[in-house]
Order: sequence, then C-alpha cells, then structure tokens
Amino acid sequence: MTIAEVSKKFGLSPDTLRYYERIGLIPRVNRNESGIRDYTEEDCKWIEFIKCMRSSGVQVETLIEYVTLVQQGDETIEARKQILIEQREKLLSRIEEMARALERLNFKIEQYETKLIPAENKLKGLAHNMKRRIMDP
Repeated sequence: MTIAEVSKKFGLSPDTLRYYERIGLIPRVNRNESGIRDYTEEDCKWIEFIKCMRSSGVQVETLIEYVTLVQQGDETIEARKQILIEQREKLLSRIEEMARALERLNFKIEQYETKLIPAENKLKGLAHNMKRRIMDP
C-alpha cells in the first residue's frame, strides 16, 4: 500500500506516518523500485497498534521503548508486559477522572433544567410585564 492509502485507511497524515517511521515507532517501510514507500500488512498492524495506544494516552516515548523491546526479542516479554500494565493503570485512572467530570456535567445540566430555565422564564415574564406597562400607561 502507498502512504496515501495507509494515511486514508488509518486517518493519519502522511507526515505523521513518516514521523512514526523516523522515530522508530514503526519499522522501516520497504520501498519499491521508484523509492516510494510500500506498506505491508505487518506495517499496517504496527500502525494500528500505535494508533490504538496513542488514542489511549500512551506517550510517544513509552511506545518507542516498547517497540525497541519488541525488536530485542523474547527476553523482553516481561518488561513489555510491565509497560502495558502500567499504561492500563494510567488509562483506568483517566477513565475514573473522566467519569467524575461527566457526573459533574450531568449535575450542572440537571441544575440548569430544574432551576435556571424556570428562573429565566420568570425574568422573561417580568420583562414582558414591564414593557407592557411602559407601552400602555
């Protein structure tokens, strides 16, 4: 696949794909005779993994460390697993934080609907009455 096709498939810009390759997040992509990147299915699996990890908040530096460990082989399995466990804990913490924020927003919306809208309607009624008194002396 060309970089344009991969870019469209994963919703990442070609610049981002080149950056990921340059910093080692994805292995060097093979090129055809014309020097154009030719992404394989394995390259796409790496991109899918990196995109998933980034969307869950994993930092680029952590991903570089993880990919480096993968390339070193099976003796790094435990270290890689530990990275994933740590990232899961961070993600769970963020989810809890977001759940609290959602609760607060829901409370604010409820307050708006039960208290603010009636108060606004009351003010509109007062304003209408005042305008009527001014217009009809």
